[in-house]
Amino acid sequence: MRSRFAARSARLALAAVAALALGGAATATATADSGGFTTRPCATSDLNFKVTSETQAGGYYLITARAKPGIICHLEGVFPSASFGSHPDTAVSPAEHSVSDDVVLAGSTAAYAGINPKTTTDDNGVQFDRLHLSVAGDEENAVTLRLPDTATVDRPIATNWHADPADAVPFGG
Repeated sequence: MRSRFAARSARLALAAVAALALGGAATATATADSGGFTTRPCATSDLNFKVTSETQAGGYYLITARAKPGIICHLEGVFPSASFGSHPDTAVSPAEHSVSDDVVLAGSTAAYAGINPKTTTDDNGVQFDRLHLSVAGDEENAVTLRLPDTATVDRPIATNWHADPADAVPFGG
């Protein structure tokens, strides 16, 4: 008796079920056209964040985002929604003029964004020790992160989310 190979759509469905089984509660959808997988956009609550202080480019904060266990999602290549306080002047503006590639997060894969709290060269600014952060479009669910040091804030900027931390250095202002 000859065995028959499953149709392409059946193999894709089987691959999607296997991916879901391996990923626990992760959300993945098979796409019949590309033979690959698409993921849902990350929500702020899907991620764990870490803030470190970096010295390159005059000093900035590197934000590292990782998906929580069992989550598979993607961060769009736009800058995060972030502010240091409730006043509009403490909200970050984009440091980049175009959209970067999306970053798929699962397991140990991380996405990085850089935030420069002060882009002016004068002595003006207000000091903060916390950062309010959310994924763009999910501002209602922002998290508050303690900064590793006190930041003087004046016209802050943020890079887009990137897969490589070297691409998340916020040059200019």
